[in-house]
Amino acid sequence: MPKKNPLKGKPKVHEDLKGFEININEFGEITSSMKVEKLNEFLNENLEDKKLKDPNDGWSEEEE
Repeated sequence: MPKKNPLKGKPKVHEDLKGFEININEFGEITSSMKVEKLNEFLNENLEDKKLKDPNDGWSEEEE
C-alpha cells in the first residue's frame, strides 16, 4: 500500500483564527500562538455543547 503524501501549505481556517498555531515542545507541553481565553470564547460562540443539550430533546412522552 503506498504512503500518503503530506499536504503542502496551510489549511483553510475561520477568519477569527488566522495566525493560530499550536505545537508540542520536547517536554510534551502544548504551546499556542493564541491565548486560551480567546480560543474558548471562539468555541463558545461557534460550537454547540452536546453535553448541555437536553437529553429528552425530540422525544415526546407518548413514545416513552
